[in-house]
Amino acid sequence: RAMLSQRQSLNDLRVAELAFAGDAFYMDAVPPPSEVSMPLSEPVAREALHHRAIECHGFRRDDGLFDIEARIVDTKTYAFDNSHRGEIAPGEAVHDMWLRLTIDDGFVIRAVEAVTDAAPFAVCPAITPAFAKLEGITLGRGWGREVRQRLGGINGCTHLVELLRPVATVAFQTIWSARKAVPGGEVPKTKPPYLDQCHALASDGDVVREQHPEWYTGD
Repeated sequence: RAMLSQRQSLNDLRVAELAFAGDAFYMDAVPPPSEVSMPLSEPVAREALHHRAIECHGFRRDDGLFDIEARIVDTKTYAFDNSHRGEIAPGEAVHDMWLRLTIDDGFVIRAVEAVTDAAPFAVCPAITPAFAKLEGITLGRGWGREVRQRLGGINGCTHLVELLRPVATVAFQTIWSARKAVPGGEVPKTKPPYLDQCHALASDGDVVREQHPEWYTGD
């Protein structure tokens, strides 16, 4: 495929990034759980069965638009039979799906590309063109409702739709940060959409008081 070499180069980079970060990412082999470092409490004896990896990347394009790319990969630690693909080996992707949303600095979706590289059913890739229905939508309030109306149920793919949630978050992080990083760049005088979306960014909290004083509502 035309995009194969590009995706492979991105994959090589991402695997290297994950390895540097110490994360487990099942590609050619499944790392033993004992090799995965995590700050949680020591678990009871257990067996690893399933792994899901989600990656998101934000890019500023030379034409002034932004690409937000995401990938979801599901693997098992054991072999099992699949009616479409035969035996799926340990560490082989059960799902391997990609999304690219091209967005302008007003958070309007200009283009959408979806690719299914691996799926449990032969018909799965047929739905990817439906994701073009997102073109023209503005990321922001009502985004989830718009996604459900266009791609809910049998009109979409569960896993690709799941990717849209982190994609939206990464879009905001990418574009708002890029605006602030440009000398003389201005962020529109509207309330940042990420405020009041978590404990740390409550409008009456210390973080907003220090970093967004114009939107601070505390005493």
